[in-house]
Amino acid sequence: MLTRRRFLTVSAATAFAGAARAAAPQVYTWTGIALGARATIRLAHPDAAGITARAAAEIDRLEDVFSLYREGSALMRLNATARLDAPPPELLECLTLAGAVHRATEGLFDPTVQPLWALWAERAAAGTRPTTSELASARALGGWGDLGLDASVVTLKPGMALTLNGIAQGYIADRIAALLEAEGLTDILIDTGEMRALGGHPEGGAWPVKLAEGGEVALRSRALATSAPLGTVFDTAGRIGHILHPMTGEPAAPVWRAATVTAPSAALADALSTAACLMPTRESIDDAAARFTATRCESAVAA
Repeated sequence: MLTRRRFLTVSAATAFAGAARAAAPQVYTWTGIALGARATIRLAHPDAAGITARAAAEIDRLEDVFSLYREGSALMRLNATARLDAPPPELLECLTLAGAVHRATEGLFDPTVQPLWALWAERAAAGTRPTTSELASARALGGWGDLGLDASVVTLKPGMALTLNGIAQGYIADRIAALLEAEGLTDILIDTGEMRALGGHPEGGAWPVKLAEGGEVALRSRALATSAPLGTVFDTAGRIGHILHPMTGEPAAPVWRAATVTAPSAALADALSTAACLMPTRESIDDAAARFTATRCESAVAA
């Protein structure tokens, strides 16, 4: 499987120029990994290294909740046993938001596609595609309605499994923002694969985020996520995308090259942009976004 493509970059442009730029504080950039994606945190502060070290420790802690690859993570234990007692509050919060997006997108956002995802990955590694009967069997293992969720326990039907890769990267950005905001910090840009701006740019104005498919979004005290059907692919030819339709088990139809959503939270923007890749029209994307406060589709680029 190929590495996930990057769809967002921070423009070199800032609010000030010349003498004002020379007097502005220097922006420090920390670089690491969050759920397999390159992560960065940008800020201007005398203790930037210490601040980002604390943020990195929080990312590592949250990997123990959401990772599909870290042995012993809460998500791996749930998928392995179909039951998780005393689930971490972060998992409960993320699943609750996932349920809200599932309803708002009429089931298109569905973390229960993990068995389908695993099937496609296995077949692609062998140079083939799943058969119709294999897809039907994977879909029959269970859907969102088969998830049991309360504060004391999370349960799945036997054989079910969840992936939170369409929301957890955004959720981690939100948790880092909450951690730093609680310390009284501001003017920070957190990028865990999805972006969350805490305040604006240290030099003034908003963070200028460039979209790979064209255009720029000024980001201040807001979150942004871009998803693309071929952003991550199963095959080396780059034709079988990773965003699967939960009703058919097939990769997203070639309607959109990329969809970008902004929202108050990165988790919400992440989930909605993922679901947008499965929607047939821009109107349907806008309708789903309108179900959430201060949330909108910034760009939907046709394939």
